[in-house]
Amino acid sequence: MSTGNTDYVIRAIPQDVLAELRKRDDAGNPPRPVTEDGEGGNPLRCCLSRSKPHESIALVSYAPLRRWARETGATPGPYDEVGPVFIHPHDCGGPGTAGTAGTAGFPDAMRGARRVLRAYRADGTILGGRYVAEGEEDGTTVEEGLTELYADPEVALVHVRAVEFGCFLLETRRG
Repeated sequence: MSTGNTDYVIRAIPQDVLAELRKRDDAGNPPRPVTEDGEGGNPLRCCLSRSKPHESIALVSYAPLRRWARETGATPGPYDEVGPVFIHPHDCGGPGTAGTAGTAGFPDAMRGARRVLRAYRADGTILGGRYVAEGEEDGTTVEEGLTELYADPEVALVHVRAVEFGCFLLETRRG
């Protein structure tokens, strides 16, 4: 791994994309309304927080790599995928803590014991990944894993995913 700029930006789903997803998701379906049970706690990708008990949220299909490719001209090909994410069904104002790593830090609501970090090149092909297990004896933090991946100058972005369901949690981009 080469030494390079390890600065990255933490990104929730952008507001313009959320407006589209609230009408029709990336699989072509209308959002599926969900009312949280008594506990809440689902990760909301619009504001990088957790749902509250009895809160109304929406489940939509989202293609994060496809959306990034449209912006950059990348061609992810078979690495493009669509998966479920929870969002607020209305404009919630976005995240209050997302920003450049080291400034605002990784959002606590998106932390978990086990995460997978999936790194991509600027052309949209997968470069590698990293399993992180915060809180385990030899566990690595998400920040340490991201810093390690961004040390490779070929890494353009990294997706953070939950291990249990493989769900996309958030995107980071080289700063």
